[in-house]
Amino acid sequence: MTAPLTPPHQPSNDPDWPPQPPPPLGPAGDPITAAEVVQGVVVTLASAVAGALLGVLWLNLAPRVLLISDGKGVYLRNSEGEQAIGADGTFVLLALAFGAVAALVVFLLRRKGGVPLVLGLALGGGLGSLIAWWIGTHFGPTADVVAHAKAVGPNVTFEAPLELNFAAAAMLAWPLAAMIVHLALTAVFGPRDPEPEPWGQPKPYTQGPGTH
Repeated sequence: MTAPLTPPHQPSNDPDWPPQPPPPLGPAGDPITAAEVVQGVVVTLASAVAGALLGVLWLNLAPRVLLISDGKGVYLRNSEGEQAIGADGTFVLLALAFGAVAALVVFLLRRKGGVPLVLGLALGGGLGSLIAWWIGTHFGPTADVVAHAKAVGPNVTFEAPLELNFAAAAMLAWPLAAMIVHLALTAVFGPRDPEPEPWGQPKPYTQGPGTH
């Protein structure tokens, strides 16, 4: 009788044959831990708090649209002014800066990165932008333009309410900047996954003594 052959799916016991290579490990293959989820939530909440600062800065730095009333209607003080576009541009530039700073801080504190952190940057950036928008419009000049015009009287210049004409695009500035900057920092300065050890070639067969 002959000995049964080793099934192809089982490893050989031959000491001259190298062992199976270990499975590759790295951040991409690691499971998401509870600690990483907590870190993502913290990033989201911190970004929301920072959104209040963005709103205050936007409220104080954005150019204002000036209105005037003649007692019958309300008109732009300068019909060729670009203050309305300037308000949008100020918000977007501030949001881009906040997103870049948020990504830099997160990367410096957690170089390994992870999906929860990236989601925290994206969700926190969107939430922070919404809070900034609310602060700027709520604490700025009143939205009741007619009542404001009656209060100040005719031929008196007053400020229009602070608005975002392209609100949907402005809301994306912070999260997009945060994700792009974090991705770039991780790609350039982040830790590298260890290279898997190469699976060696089997040793050449040598004829033992006493064999022909």
